[in-house]
Amino acid sequence: MRPAAPEPISPRSPRVAAARRLARRNFRSKERLFLAEGPQAVREAAGHGDTLVELFVTPEAADRYADIVGDARDAGARVHLAAEQVVADISTTVTPQGLVGVCRFVDTPFEDILRARPRLVAVLAHVRDPGNAGTVLRCADAAGAEAVVLTDASVDLYNPKAVRASVGSHFHLPVAVGVPVEEAVGRLRDTGVRVLAADGAGDRDLDEELDKGTMGGPTAWLFGNEAWGLPEETRALTDAVVRVPIHGRAESLNLATAAAVCLYASARAQRAAAGCRSVTDS
Repeated sequence: MRPAAPEPISPRSPRVAAARRLARRNFRSKERLFLAEGPQAVREAAGHGDTLVELFVTPEAADRYADIVGDARDAGARVHLAAEQVVADISTTVTPQGLVGVCRFVDTPFEDILRARPRLVAVLAHVRDPGNAGTVLRCADAAGAEAVVLTDASVDLYNPKAVRASVGSHFHLPVAVGVPVEEAVGRLRDTGVRVLAADGAGDRDLDEELDKGTMGGPTAWLFGNEAWGLPEETRALTDAVVRVPIHGRAESLNLATAAAVCLYASARAQRAAAGCRSVTDS
């Protein structure tokens, strides 16, 4: 039987101080721990094996999210009842939601991803904005991608903004980190994955590629830096450079939007190639 309430914790507890330090990358890397904030992220962490180590929860949130608190305890996490100010001090958000989890790193070795022979992969090369990285991870998850790769020049996967932007998708699909872009592209191609660079100046049009039926096989999309895209030497590594067509008057699409369009285009083409009929077909 689950206890009625977690044990209270002192604001001066070493556990609080240790959790607060995880807002800094060097401490995250040293401890291989990161923060997951809010009910959705904590719920997903609690359902991800032994990933959730600790949970700090306010009295109000403990009542409101009693099921999540119970799941956290069932997952083996230490649950601490903390004053609102304590949770606010640990949290990295302006308006904390009353739950902050301490989680073990969840990244996957690149070799494991290759061994699984994925059919749809998002590769983030030189992506520096954590919000964009987390949003692309969420888009990849939603589109049914089987893996995400962050190259060694990209943002920290466990940056609090990236974790918040992924809304729990950190815990849904394999993510490799720190892979040199040349290795990521080369190894994926060696396993039979077609690597496409997404670039507004691409010489191939996404609509035309879909019409030609070239998108149904295993595919990895390479997405570049928010400001300057992909350098020529990186584009040259890929099988093709593809642009998302702009049919209206917008100057361009932002990174996350372009990633969503590309990933969903591949997902649809792969389902069609597998003989799945769209729900819109009569």
